[in-house]
Amino acid sequence: MSFSKEIIKSLAQEALLPQEELMSVGKSKKQLSIGLPRETTYQEHRIPLTPEAVKVLVSNGHNVYVETNAGININFQDKDYSEAGAVILYSSEEVFKKDMVIKVTPPSKEEISWMTPESTLMSALQFTKELKGSLVELMKKRVTAIAWDLIKDNEGIYPGIRAMSEIAGNTSILLASEILSHHEKGQGIMMGGISGVPPTEVVILGAGTVGEFATRAALGFGASVKIFDNSIYRLRRIQNDLGVRLFTSILQPNELLKALQTADVVIGALRPIHGRTPVVVTSEMVSQMKFGSVIIDVSIDRGGCFETSETTSHDKPTFEKYGVIHYGVPNIASRVAKTASMALSNIFLPILLSMGEVGGCENTIKIDPGFRHAVYLFQGSLTNEVIASVFNLPYKNIDLLIATI
Repeated sequence: MSFSKEIIKSLAQEALLPQEELMSVGKSKKQLSIGLPRETTYQEHRIPLTPEAVKVLVSNGHNVYVETNAGININFQDKDYSEAGAVILYSSEEVFKKDMVIKVTPPSKEEISWMTPESTLMSALQFTKELKGSLVELMKKRVTAIAWDLIKDNEGIYPGIRAMSEIAGNTSILLASEILSHHEKGQGIMMGGISGVPPTEVVILGAGTVGEFATRAALGFGASVKIFDNSIYRLRRIQNDLGVRLFTSILQPNELLKALQTADVVIGALRPIHGRTPVVVTSEMVSQMKFGSVIIDVSIDRGGCFETSETTSHDKPTFEKYGVIHYGVPNIASRVAKTASMALSNIFLPILLSMGEVGGCENTIKIDPGFRHAVYLFQGSLTNEVIASVFNLPYKNIDLLIATI
């Protein structure tokens, strides 16, 4: 292909003209300094970052400091973290002095006292009577606090809650199977059944994520499943998602009682929009259940949906009432802590890598609305309106705060 003399001359003249200086446009990366303390909450064995995740963070230029024995309860040794590139610290106080602290559960008042002013905290947000005091102390230190259980993804889903709910649903059926087959306290039957033996009857209260995965696990065992929920939409969705025609019903007391009277296992998986879980199974209804049947109340962390429910622990997880075995441990995910830790690590790792790429936590809050939704303290200012109203604390709109920086 040939060019005319006129075109060549024009191109040459254009090349000689003064050109605007092109500035390099790029994201300002930031090296994160992350503290990973050992969990001190009773029977909390989960950890937010596995050694594999730490290795990826370190290889991307970040510094990770892990408290000694932080993962010992799930067989992650100090050497696993040190070989991944983490620095092992033997003082809890030193871990909390890092620029960013990541925990599964909220920090205690003592742990907050160790934190550096203007640092960042990522942990769960739990409405307890101690929360107000913790908030006040964090506000004094101008801490930015993010609730990992309130982080939204691009589809508006809470990945942390979703993952823990999937685990709770699956594990509730495994627990029920274990209790049913116990040679002393259980009925001595296996979940599901075999040819010529009627299948185990499982009733599930709630068609959300916990209910869905409890149903999947129960069907996998070969059990007969009945699902109750007050939302026709959720009942329709669970049938569509599972691709199986199931017995479903709204929470009609008479229909529910008939199902309870023949049930071997009942899973409480109702979740309230606000406040306490509604009690839908009365003591009278429980008294009419089969002797040796099992109740797993996954909703116990929000009060429980059985009138007979009581909070128990992993050390003594069950008790009997009306001959029915009740399981009321609120932190079911900690029963399978290694699986739960891997699930949490899969959530934290991409967030932290992205945070480093865009220049830190503040920039992530600016550009990521799903992450911003989980911020309840920004540089010491309370940005969660619900918390502010509950504890009568001053509230500031986070969108206005980040517009000033």
